[in-house]
Amino acid sequence: MIERQFVNQKLKEFQIQEYIASQLSNSGYSHTEIRRTPLGEKIIIYTTRPGIVVGRKGENIQNLTNVLKKRFKMDNPQIEIGEVENPMIDVNYVCDRIVSTLERFGSKRFKSVGYKMLQGIMDAGARGAEIKISGKIPGSRARSWRFSEGHLKKSGDISENYVKRAIGVAKLKPGVIGVKVMIMPPDVVLPSEVKLRVVQEVKTVESPKEIAAEKSEEKIPETKEEKNKESKDKQVIEVKNGNNKEE
Repeated sequence: MIERQFVNQKLKEFQIQEYIASQLSNSGYSHTEIRRTPLGEKIIIYTTRPGIVVGRKGENIQNLTNVLKKRFKMDNPQIEIGEVENPMIDVNYVCDRIVSTLERFGSKRFKSVGYKMLQGIMDAGARGAEIKISGKIPGSRARSWRFSEGHLKKSGDISENYVKRAIGVAKLKPGVIGVKVMIMPPDVVLPSEVKLRVVQEVKTVESPKEIAAEKSEEKIPETKEEKNKESKDKQVIEVKNGNNKEE
C-alpha cells in the first residue's frame, strides 16, 4: 500500500508539471518544483518572463490555481514564480526558445537558429552542448540536423546523471519538427580530471646561539667509553715518547 501511494503521488506531480508546461509554452518556461508544506502544496514555476506567466492582474495564476483545485484535487495550492539564474544553461528554456522561433519564422531559418543557440550556450559557460532538429526542414523529405560543440558525454555515469536533456515539438504547416537539446553544465567534474597538490617544505633558520651550542656538543664526547679510549691513547703516546727519550 505504501509503495502504491508513493507511485500515485509521483504520477500526480508529473501530470501537474506536464499540464503547466503545456499551458506556459512560448513564455520562457523552465521547470516546475512542487513542495509540501503544513499549509498546503507550494508550486514554484521557474521562468525567464514572469510577467507573461503571471498575466494581467494575476489572471493566469488564478486560472492555474482553480484548475489545480478542481482537476488535480489540491486543497490549498500556492503558486510562486522563481527566477532562472543562467537561462542559456537551462535545457528546457533553450528547447522552448528553439520551438517558439521555428513556429514563428518557419523552418527555413533552422540553421541560423541552431548555430545561434549553440553559441549562446557555449558563451554561458557550458562544457559541451548538442542540438538536434528533425523533420521536414525545409524540403518535403524528413531528415535531421545536428549542431554540436565542446565536450559532451553520451555514455556512462556522467551522461546519465549530469548531462541535462530536453525534448520539444514545433507544430508547423508542413508537419511536426522535433527538437532535442543536450547540455553538460560547467560544474560537472569528469573522472579523468586529476588535480595535483603541491606541498611546500618549510625551512627553519637557526639562531647563532643554537649553531654555537651544536658545535660545542660535537667537540664533547657523547659517552664514557669514548672518554676512556681517549685517556688510554694519551697514556700510550706518553709511554712511547718516554722510551724514545731513554734511548
